[in-house]
Amino acid sequence: MWIYRERLNYYKKIRRSIYEILRDALERKLMKISLVDSYHNFQTHDIPFRFVDKKELKPKSKKMEKESEFFNTFLVIMCEDVVSSNLKNYIRFFPENRVIKQNLRYHANFTIYKRFYQNLRYFESQRFLDFLEGLLDIDYALLIQPDPSVKKKNRYSLTHFHVKIDWPIADAAEDLAKWLRYIQHNLYENGDEQARILQNKLFEYYGCHHSVGGRRTAGLIAAQLLRQLNCITTTFVSSSESRTLYRYSERGISKFFLIQLTREQVNALAQRENVEADFLERCYLHPEGKNFLAVLEAPYTHTRHSMPPEDGRLRKLRPAYNWLRLNQELLHPKLDALSANPIPYSWVYAPDA
Repeated sequence: MWIYRERLNYYKKIRRSIYEILRDALERKLMKISLVDSYHNFQTHDIPFRFVDKKELKPKSKKMEKESEFFNTFLVIMCEDVVSSNLKNYIRFFPENRVIKQNLRYHANFTIYKRFYQNLRYFESQRFLDFLEGLLDIDYALLIQPDPSVKKKNRYSLTHFHVKIDWPIADAAEDLAKWLRYIQHNLYENGDEQARILQNKLFEYYGCHHSVGGRRTAGLIAAQLLRQLNCITTTFVSSSESRTLYRYSERGISKFFLIQLTREQVNALAQRENVEADFLERCYLHPEGKNFLAVLEAPYTHTRHSMPPEDGRLRKLRPAYNWLRLNQELLHPKLDALSANPIPYSWVYAPDA
């Protein structure tokens, strides 16, 4: 379990600060790749883009869509500290999938290896985010962590690609259920039916229905597994089926997605925020015919039923109670609007115009 900043020594506080700054830069880039760039892919191929329905953002929502090759999908894991070798049975990263030139050359669709140099994989490289974008199409996950081969402990690097997440769902559900004190010894101690419910609740804990596809399953399994580390971690999952970017971190769970705003809605928002509509268009909105596109974040918090009990005692599982609730909604600025703040904007539970 990760350690709060207040309990870190001075050097580890510096490392966490660096990690958070780099993570923010990565998050902004991934939001654009997953959502805005995917939308333009659909437009380029003259295929309608289906926006997320409000019902899909509510807890326990079950909605499945057909995947599309035009939506940019990926799984990116970023760790504050080096991933322990004890987890290699479940997060499979080995010498053959290290980010080095001789490994990259085996992927026919990835030609940058011809221009690859070692420093390109380090976060401080000016071309790092572009380099990472080029690797997103390769299946499975990308792993960003401090480079264990250099003396600088705070030098973050894209160390591995094609990283497989291979931890059984039942083991992940058991790990979570023990922490929440619904079981004491093993997943099946209270019968098969409760074991099934706890596995479904694992998905709910991470903001998904238990019927979701492989990439989202791999992402939430990775997030649960990485809780075993004594550092903070972040997992980003871009899903074509949900048209959503998920973020799992010590801050909780967030979903990022595109919404459409009409001119009337933009004007109303400008009036509420006491700014000019032109400012919103320049810093937050992407023109789309007569309307506008915007990136909205829906952060969630866990209810008391999905938090460890204060007394630490075993408790009874009550499946009907929600484990997650929507906390707030934030309209995010565009990638180049560095001085603009996220704006609170209620959309999921707002009545349709």
